[in-house]
Amino acid sequence: MKYYSLNNNSAKISFQEAVIKGIAPDKGLYFPEKITPLSKSFFKNLHNLDKNEIAFELIKQFVGNEIPENELKSIIADTLDFDFPLVEIEKNVHSLELFHGPTMAFKDVGARFMARCLSHFNKDNENEVTVLVATSGDTGGAVASGFLGVKGVNVVILYPSGKVSNVQEKQLTTLDENIKALEVDGTFDDCQNMVKTAFLDKDITDKIQLTSANSINVARWLPQMFYFAFAIKELNKKSVKTVFSIPSGNFGNICAGMMAQKLGLPIFKFIASTNANAVVPLYLETGNYSPIKSIQTISNAMDVGDPSNFIRIRNIYNNDFNKLKKNLESYSFTDYETRNAMYDIYINSHYIADPHGAVGYLGLKKFMMKNKQIQGIFLETAHPVKFLEVVEPVIKKSIKYPQQIMDVINKPKKAKFIKVYEELKHFLIN
Repeated sequence: MKYYSLNNNSAKISFQEAVIKGIAPDKGLYFPEKITPLSKSFFKNLHNLDKNEIAFELIKQFVGNEIPENELKSIIADTLDFDFPLVEIEKNVHSLELFHGPTMAFKDVGARFMARCLSHFNKDNENEVTVLVATSGDTGGAVASGFLGVKGVNVVILYPSGKVSNVQEKQLTTLDENIKALEVDGTFDDCQNMVKTAFLDKDITDKIQLTSANSINVARWLPQMFYFAFAIKELNKKSVKTVFSIPSGNFGNICAGMMAQKLGLPIFKFIASTNANAVVPLYLETGNYSPIKSIQTISNAMDVGDPSNFIRIRNIYNNDFNKLKKNLESYSFTDYETRNAMYDIYINSHYIADPHGAVGYLGLKKFMMKNKQIQGIFLETAHPVKFLEVVEPVIKKSIKYPQQIMDVINKPKKAKFIKVYEELKHFLIN
C-alpha cells in the first residue's frame, strides 16, 4: 500500500514512511492510494468473529506486507485488550462506550496501535524519533500512556493552558521517562499550529526525526475504524438502518467511520455533532468552508476551529459536496443544551454521559426526530470522571475515581510553560 499527500505535491510513500513522517513535506495529510472493499460475506459473518479478527481484516490492506501477519495480529491484540460495550439507553438509542482503556478515552485505540507500529519499525534502528503532538484534551493522555517506555521514541505534548480538565492534565504531565509536556499560553489551534510549523522547520528536522501522533498520522487515524464494526456486530436488529452520531472536533473519528463504510460496513448515515465550533455544520448549510478561531466550551476535546481531517473526508467523496451531504448531517449545540442533555439522560435512563457523549446524543436525537425507522449509536468517547467539574454539578452526584485515574491524580504535574513558537523550537533542538 502506498500513501500520497492530499496536497498532491509530494512523492508517494510506504505505510512505514507515512507513520514515521506523520505529515507530508508539502504540508498535506497522507491518504491511502486505494481502498478495496471487503467481501459481503465478511460483514454478514461479523457476529462469528472476535474483535481481533475483525480489526485484522479491516486494517491489513492499509499496512500491506510491511508488518508480518503474526506481528500485526500481536499488535492488534495488545491494542484491543479492553472492552467496547454497546449500551441501549433508550429504545433504538445506544451508547458505544470507548472509555474502558488505560486513559479512559477513545484515543487509546489509535495511540496504542501507532505506538506498537512505531516500536516495530524502530526495533532494529538506533535512531531516535520524536513524537510531537498537540492535544485539546484526551489525545495527550492517550499518547503519553501508549508511548511510555517505547524504545527510541521521545514524546513532546503541547496542550493549552487552563483549557483541559484536571484529570486530563494529570494524565499527560505525570508520567516522566520519555514523555515531556509543554503547557502553551493559548488555544488548541495555537498548539496545533506550533506543531505544524515545527514539522516544516528545517532547523529542527535537519537535527531530529519528527512524527505526529495526532489523528493526522495514518496509524492513529485508521484503527478508529475498528469500533464501528464492533458496534455493528453487537446490534440485534440487523435489518434496521444504523446511524452513528460522533462528537466531532478534529474529525478523525468520523473520518475513520467513513473509511469503514467504504470497506463495506453497513452504515446508513453519519452525524457530526459539534459544540459551538460549528465550522462543518455551517459548511454543509452554505457550501462555504471557513475555519474559525476555536471557542472554549465544556466539551473541550472538540474545541477545534479548523479540523485537520475534514480534507480527508472531502477526499473520500471525491470533493463532491452533494455526495458528502447525502451521507453526512452535522449539528451544533450550546453548552446549555449539552448540560440539559446530560441531566435528561441521567434522570430518564440512569446513565451518566460526559459532555462529549451528550453532544453526540443530542445530534442523534435531532436526526431521529425526522427519521423514525432507524437505530442510532452515539459515541461515548471519554469516561465522565475526566470531566468532574462539568458533570457532577449537573447530575448532583459524586463520581468515584476508577483505578486508571487513581494511578495519576495525586502525582505532581511536570510541565514547561511556553508562549511562542521559538520556545518550542529551542526545547526540541536542545
